[in-house]
Amino acid sequence: MTTRTAPHMRLHINWTQCDGRGLCTELLPGILGRDDWGYPVPLDHTHEPHIPAGCAAEAAAAVRLCPRLALTLMTAP
Repeated sequence: MTTRTAPHMRLHINWTQCDGRGLCTELLPGILGRDDWGYPVPLDHTHEPHIPAGCAAEAAAAVRLCPRLALTLMTAP
């Protein structure tokens, strides 16, 4: 993974849908950690973590594979 950030690409977590299964934290270990209950914690300490340019495919997979459909990739126009 690279530390360069893709322009305006962020990961939105819908906290009302997330139930802490942790799949996203396994797919995005450099972006998300886990709290004591298994919920994702952005490692950059933001509400919507930045997605590094080299992790776009992994982030898209996490969005696609989330069992609760709690993830969305956000880009600015």
